[in-house]
Amino acid sequence: MSNQQTETQQEIVESEEINQTDTPQAPTTPYFGYSLLRDVLIPELLSNDTNEISYWAGKRLARKFPLSSIEEISGFFVKAGWGQLTILKTEKYNIEMELTGEVVKRRFTEYPNSSFHLEAGFVAEQVQQLKNRLTETYLTNKEKADKVLFSVQWDKKDIITPETRTERYKK
Repeated sequence: MSNQQTETQQEIVESEEINQTDTPQAPTTPYFGYSLLRDVLIPELLSNDTNEISYWAGKRLARKFPLSSIEEISGFFVKAGWGQLTILKTEKYNIEMELTGEVVKRRFTEYPNSSFHLEAGFVAEQVQQLKNRLTETYLTNKEKADKVLFSVQWDKKDIITPETRTERYKK
């Protein structure tokens, strides 16, 4: 084996190692496969119920992957290949967030009716677990700006205790 081949093989190995990191530039799932599921197959199967079921599924995912802070949600989004989630504003009973990134842009471009309800449900449940208050996320697609806005709101009076949570999510 020549030095040229050895150097090339080493460059390939180094390139593969770099591509396996958790940076926003290194997707861990091929976009085409991801979009086939999210924007073609799931809407075909669920039809008019896509948004509601996706929101519920996002909440279920959040229960399976509980996070310990609001800031960790952004890191999860990057790892999941959902885009970059940024906290814009935090108020007493509301958090405004923005979802951007190449995957969001491509989904809007290739599938104008893309649903981001899975992500919204995930955020709602994570915040609900952290705040121990009934929480909902409302979303607004901003296709021309290639972003999705999330308004996360919770009710100070509707407390979720560990007992309430256990009863609510039996199964």
